Amino acid sequence: MTQKQKALSKEEEILLQDFSRNVSTKSNALFYGNAFIVSAIPIWLFWRIHFMDLLTSSPLFLIITCLSTYLVSFAYKKTKFVLKHKVAVKREDAISREISKMISEDKKMNKKEKDERVLWKKNEVSDYEATTFSIFYNNAVFLAVVIGLSFFILKSFSPSFNYILSVGLSSGLIALLSTGTK
Repeated sequence: MTQKQKALSKEEEILLQDFSRNVSTKSNALFYGNAFIVSAIPIWLFWRIHFMDLLTSSPLFLIITCLSTYLVSFAYKKTKFVLKHKVAVKREDAISREISKMISEDKKMNKKEKDERVLWKKNEVSDYEATTFSIFYNNAVFLAVVIGLSFFILKSFSPSFNYILSVGLSSGLIALLSTGTK
């Protein structure tokens, strides 16, 4: 094989990139932004309800929030990857019908171009839906576990230890659950 035959075309590279585990810079920023917000929410809970002093506890809050942000973002990425293929399979027929209706008047378009448009649209829809569901699902699980741990299971612990364990265990749990394949 020559060098030209081994090199992938631009379309093939884009297709491989769309189905890889890597997320785009835009998605990465979205994930870290959302992860930071959801990881910082327990600070208010422990400041206002568990009466932890905001200034003296700020180093603890900063360290645990950063760790939790990383773990929650990790969970978003893993969950998105697992969901993306499932969503693509479920939406394939509807997207094919929609694209067929849109381009039915265009007689110049050949079958390959039509299939490429369907594949591109299917990837775009599945990426968006997998991203939003991943964020929603992981946020819901994280906050539910934080509340359950801090108010019920760890309520007799000191507020600082309660904060460390409830936020740390919650973010660790969703990171662990996201590594599953089903």
